[in-house]
Amino acid sequence: MRNSVRVSAKLLRVGLRGVAAALTVALGASALAGCSSAARSAGPQVIAGGASTGIYYAYGGALAAQLGEVGFDIAVAETGGSVDNLLRVGRGEAILGFAQADAAADAIAGVGAFTEPLPIAGVARVYDEYVQVVVPAESQAQQVADLAGLRVSIGEANSGVTVIADRVLRAAGIDREDFVVADLGIDDSVEALANGEIDAFFWVGGIPTPGIVSLAEHTPVRLLPIQPDTVEKVNSGHAGVYRMSDFPLGVYGTHDAVETMTVPNYLVSSTDAPQPLVREITTTLFGTRTDTARTVPAAALLDRRQAIFTSPLPLHPGAAEYYVSSRK
Repeated sequence: MRNSVRVSAKLLRVGLRGVAAALTVALGASALAGCSSAARSAGPQVIAGGASTGIYYAYGGALAAQLGEVGFDIAVAETGGSVDNLLRVGRGEAILGFAQADAAADAIAGVGAFTEPLPIAGVARVYDEYVQVVVPAESQAQQVADLAGLRVSIGEANSGVTVIADRVLRAAGIDREDFVVADLGIDDSVEALANGEIDAFFWVGGIPTPGIVSLAEHTPVRLLPIQPDTVEKVNSGHAGVYRMSDFPLGVYGTHDAVETMTVPNYLVSSTDAPQPLVREITTTLFGTRTDTARTVPAAALLDRRQAIFTSPLPLHPGAAEYYVSSRK
């Protein structure tokens, strides 16, 4: 029999360490009663998502809804993206968050956008994200190097988009001084391109990204290729997490094959998150994959055989317990 673990909301408000302590007491009580128990979050918890029109947010919202069905009080929060999500999880402001592998690698090393190592662990490698350099269809730009002198959005501050955009541009021989920089999230980038206020924008996410789909319905767009030599240069200094891939034909109404760079995307949690809680979350993540994929196509890419590869992040013990038990 599975009993819900009830913990006072007052205890949960002290943060993840308070959650851990409260769940330990509750689980001990359940054990004394002779019944097995799955850990539940009894106060409102947060999944750090991203922009409201991005896949992070849609995936987080769908996961929150599924977790709600099994007794969790949890919601997705709109955020600035990978770096912001990692910081929130590291500070105990979110129980879960989505992040790109490169940003996560910086987070545990305490480099780049992170002033110190963060206590984070992997829950799953959920899908690979595409680096998308979007320009109007009539743009004269044909490659990343052509962005010199143009108005380019490189992503919202504290986002993984900015991290990757900077790396790709430098590898293509472009410094920030060589173009007009705009620090816009996906929503504002879409609006600015549609209004002719910028000439291009970077986005990193699953495909199709809802905001770009909406843009392409009234503003024809193209995707600039990212060449293999550029990817090789980026990889040379950044853990080798990037790979080459092709955009599927027809995405955003495009008709030509375009090479680009991909980066794995992880669902992460704090190392302080209780093991039974993370195991329950991981169980729900995989158990509801088919339902989630009906509204978030990227969820169909979740593969238990690949999900364990969250390097350089260690797997959270709760997630690892799920993966081991699922093999039986």
